[in-house]
Amino acid sequence: MESCINRKKKLIKRCVSGLLLLTFLSFGATGGLAAYEGKTLIPMGNAVGINIQSEGVMVAGVPEVLSDGQTASPARGAGLSAGDIITQIGSAHVSSTEDLKAAISKLDGSPVPIKISRGSNILNIKVTPHKCDDGHCELGLWMRDGIAGIGTLTFYDPETKTFGALGHAVNDIETGVIIPLRAGSVMRSVVTDVIQGKAGMPGQLRGTFNIDSILGTLTENSSSGIFGKMEGNDLMRGKAALPVAQASEIKTGPATILSNVSGTDVTEYKVEITRVYTGSEAVGRSMMLSVTDPALIAQTGGIVQGMSGSPIIQNGKLIGAVTHVLVNDPTRGYGISIENMLDTIGGNSKNKAA
Repeated sequence: MESCINRKKKLIKRCVSGLLLLTFLSFGATGGLAAYEGKTLIPMGNAVGINIQSEGVMVAGVPEVLSDGQTASPARGAGLSAGDIITQIGSAHVSSTEDLKAAISKLDGSPVPIKISRGSNILNIKVTPHKCDDGHCELGLWMRDGIAGIGTLTFYDPETKTFGALGHAVNDIETGVIIPLRAGSVMRSVVTDVIQGKAGMPGQLRGTFNIDSILGTLTENSSSGIFGKMEGNDLMRGKAALPVAQASEIKTGPATILSNVSGTDVTEYKVEITRVYTGSEAVGRSMMLSVTDPALIAQTGGIVQGMSGSPIIQNGKLIGAVTHVLVNDPTRGYGISIENMLDTIGGNSKNKAA
């Protein structure tokens, strides 16, 4: 419950979070068996800081406000809910929490139209603000306009200067909604600690990143990964490009992943592809893999949050990226094919930065 009198209560919530999600997402259809024949990419495996600012401001909650012993929830009463994206209040365009606070400060208690995005729909909702004892107005909203955390670079394309990472979308941690991308960047990161994964309790990479040390800018946040532009830098030093595997070339059997689970060092670890999904089974996953490398199991327990995006290599080709971990067995997880990731760059994504 929010109090109008207690101004120490924050109406704006910001979030810093790990970026490996434990939900299944739908991947788009592949671009065809020979769509990327002859294509080469540099497998990366570097942990990076990821910062995303949303297009509009996301509703994280619709709490009650308290004044003179009475409670009210103007936003909830008008039909707003967690996951909605506010883009306009009255005549004021809203693209950040600062815009939102400025617009709310000008309210006088009269009903105000609010434009929101809910899924693929644009709605106009009229909200009557709650006027507090000191004269200021509140809508009863918890909001955020971005998220930050650590994830793993999957590939770099020196021909197009494009990179891909994560293998899944960056979602709002409370609502599960894919954050609509207004702007974003990837930054240099150092992994400082690992919380080991255990059955029923996923582990996590912990690290630091410098917001002033930007490696690249984000252009897309989609169900098959985040993508952007990056100039060549020292992260590519000593790394050779590999051919891209077609989805039909992914087989059960030995493979390796590239991951950065300590400092800035990228290490190759052994895994086993235990299942390849096709057709209707390939919803949210292209393959299942099991970590078999004793060194990685000893250090992390298997797959942990922050490792999503780790490139998967088999038979000398880049076949995909790690995306999810099985909650009850951290040595096993899922991956997305590189074809699915490249299809997004090809124009199938609807969530691109302007």
